[in-house]
Amino acid sequence: MAADVLALFDLDHTLLPHDSDQQWVAFLIDEGFLDGARYRFANEELIERYNRGEAAGREFTEFYLSSLTSFDEPQLAQLRRRFIRELIRPRIGERAQAMVDRHRESGDVVVITTAVIAFLAGAIGAEFGVADVIATDGEQIDGRYTGRITGVANMREGKVERLHAWLAARGQRLADFRETWAYCDSLNDLPLLSQVTHPVAVNADPVLAAHARHKGWPIVQFA
Repeated sequence: MAADVLALFDLDHTLLPHDSDQQWVAFLIDEGFLDGARYRFANEELIERYNRGEAAGREFTEFYLSSLTSFDEPQLAQLRRRFIRELIRPRIGERAQAMVDRHRESGDVVVITTAVIAFLAGAIGAEFGVADVIATDGEQIDGRYTGRITGVANMREGKVERLHAWLAARGQRLADFRETWAYCDSLNDLPLLSQVTHPVAVNADPVLAAHARHKGWPIVQFA
């Protein structure tokens, strides 16, 4: 029998206490692969503008995709393994993992849906034991990233569009589930939270926290 509960988890500042794309760029700077003078300020400034809802999705994503263009696939795979081992795995909190495990062990359909570039998001999802990850895809030509996105960026209203497309590919709709849960931290996720039967504000920013209180949504802390 098909699962009748869908659980959607945002990644950054929800399951993880940081911005994964930002951490990736900082990792490459520290390793000497990116120009720190150019990237560090731009990285921090872009995160702040995105969290305020001011940075366009394409600008946000293509900044991080630009960090991949100098490497071939084997180099990227090696760097990603180190990044996951050194900067992601140690920061997976017990409460975040326990909530994912609770849904998974109940037989629910568990999905991570994130604005993080898919190159990173899939590997991070695996650390949580989640195989189904919806993320922002980067264009590749002849095995190398171009720095451009392909398809719809998985952020804001795009998260809803991408979710519907993902479900349709499985022959499903949101309405097919008895319960739908979404765990998110940011005002950027209000479009997604508004689609589910059980929205949960996790480590919420001030705007989302105020909205959640007004709506009577649960507010919890994973970290």
